[in-house]
Amino acid sequence: MTHPISVPLATRAAEHPYAFERAFNTFDPTILDQLYEPGAGFVPTPGHMVTGTDRLRANGEFLRLRVPIRVTPRQTYVVGDLALLIVDFVIAGSAPDGDEVRIEGTATDVARRGADGFWRYAIDNPFGVARSTEPGRDPVPG
Repeated sequence: MTHPISVPLATRAAEHPYAFERAFNTFDPTILDQLYEPGAGFVPTPGHMVTGTDRLRANGEFLRLRVPIRVTPRQTYVVGDLALLIVDFVIAGSAPDGDEVRIEGTATDVARRGADGFWRYAIDNPFGVARSTEPGRDPVPG
C-alpha cells in the first residue's frame, strides 16, 4: 500500500514560497493544489486567470515538464491574515523528452492565513506584471 506524499504547509507567510517549491517538486498536481484556497485563482499566462479544476489542470501542465522549480523570495508584506509575496522563480532543466526547459519570472502572489493557521494562495500570479499575450487583457494607457 502506498501513502500519498504530503508537504507541510507554512505557518509564516514568508515560508509559503518554500512550501510551494517543495509541493511543486513532487510533480503531483493534487499535492500542489493543497497550497491553494478552494476558490483561489492561478494565472498560467499573463492576463488569463483560472480557478477550480482549471487551476489544477493548468498547474498540471507545468508539472508534466518534470523540471524542478527554485524560488527566491524578494519581499513579503503581511497585513492581518493577508500577505503579498514577491518571489523570483526559475524552472530549469531537462524534460523527460530531452528538451531543455527554462521558465522564469517574478511572481506577485496573494496568500491568506486560514482559520487553521496555514497560509495558502488566494491568487498565484507567477508572471507578475508581464504583459498579457491575449488581446484586450492589458489596460489601455490613458
